[in-house]
Amino acid sequence: MKIVAVNKKALHNYFISDNFEAGIVLEGSEVKSVRAGGISINEAFIIIKDGEAFLKNAYIKQYDKTSSFAPNERRNRKLLLNKAEILKLLKKSQVSGNTLVPLKVYFKNGFVKIEGGVGKGKKLYDKREDLKKKSAEMEIKRFSKKIN
Repeated sequence: MKIVAVNKKALHNYFISDNFEAGIVLEGSEVKSVRAGGISINEAFIIIKDGEAFLKNAYIKQYDKTSSFAPNERRNRKLLLNKAEILKLLKKSQVSGNTLVPLKVYFKNGFVKIEGGVGKGKKLYDKREDLKKKSAEMEIKRFSKKIN
């Protein structure tokens, strides 16, 4: 499994409760561009519309060696999920404060996959608490290295 892109902001801005894996419908040279690392999901989100899931606002850079056909870089991309998964995610996303967030994009058995999660937005004091925990853990690691 080759990880291509990670949404680090998602873990900082949301409490992630349920993860899911989906395929992405890509056109033409988009797969080559993703393989080269030309994808960003930092501002992306997932919506469910008319019984289908879509990845919105994800940026896939135009592949350099493309001849004539070049899809829009920020177009909506359909996610491949079965009906039961879509209904489950729809119920969870309709709860107040929940949203569907893409977490990482990777290759699995030659196919482009996306890992998403159901996220509940963090308040400012939650973010500060996480930063305090993280800095305390780093201090402990640094101190334990000095002792050894």
